[in-house]
Amino acid sequence: MLQTSARLLRLLSLLQSPREWTGTELAARLEVTTRTVRNDVDRLRNLGYPVHATRGPVGGYRLGAGSSLPPLLLDDEEAVAVAAGLRTAATGSIAGIEESSLRALAKLEQVLPSRLRRRVNAVQTYMVSVPPDHAGPTVSASVLSTITAACRDRERLRFGYQSHTGEASRREVEPYRLVSWGRRWFLVGWDTGRQDWRTFRIDRISLKTPNGPRFAAREPPADDLASYVAHGVSAAAWRYRARVIVHAPAAVIAERLPAAVGPVEAIDDRTCAIDGGADSVETLALVLGMLGADFEPTGCPELVEHLRLLGGRYRRAAGG
Repeated sequence: MLQTSARLLRLLSLLQSPREWTGTELAARLEVTTRTVRNDVDRLRNLGYPVHATRGPVGGYRLGAGSSLPPLLLDDEEAVAVAAGLRTAATGSIAGIEESSLRALAKLEQVLPSRLRRRVNAVQTYMVSVPPDHAGPTVSASVLSTITAACRDRERLRFGYQSHTGEASRREVEPYRLVSWGRRWFLVGWDTGRQDWRTFRIDRISLKTPNGPRFAAREPPADDLASYVAHGVSAAAWRYRARVIVHAPAAVIAERLPAAVGPVEAIDDRTCAIDGGADSVETLALVLGMLGADFEPTGCPELVEHLRLLGGRYRRAAGG
């Protein structure tokens, strides 16, 4: 059974989720009686946390919004998770928040007890991130903020856009959602000029001001926008695309293939196909070479030529 202080932190963590908890549910999670739950709720209220309770068969506890909440308390796992997230953000795909993330991490360390500070320091010392210049494009935090505000306020966005082929165009879009995929960010929105849903890579967007007029909400193009974007990206967003037959089971290749490259389709028990691509043939060849299976690319002569170049280079390196 958790000690009282640790149990209060756990209870507070549960109440911060966007739902109501019955006393029985909280008691089961905390491995205590419902009476103990009521006593712990009273303790949180005495500390200044606005814990609301509703009666009846569908009633329960929830943490209300308040302007005078005490400082946020984190349990051990939450503190380490926040530290890891801030460390990742410091070298992540969003430009402009690196310094802010490091400052927040430093403040977090100052208020942690020594045992937790050691765990967080271990995360910092032994966690290494690939620098953005070697891992893909970055986007501005201000651009993300502007786009999400337009999604919230249902305001049209006007921007210049450069396609994967380098073609420039001007767009007016009703923004719906942002989707994060690996180190890339995408905007899903209704393109008013093309009268259809489109997916845009945010690092290729140049926002224009002011925003356009407000718009009425539409039905989204799919319930699962992550899958929608994945399909659209693999179908059109890369500079180089190929269909690759791989002589290995689809389940095996799906575990080894980065999701951003494209979907894996089973052909039979021992063969599958990848319909995907990348911004460069070098990246695509590297990914295919790491699958650990024989493969046959089609539809991209540039990739075939690069593989031929690599084959000769590897043979010479091996003394062949």
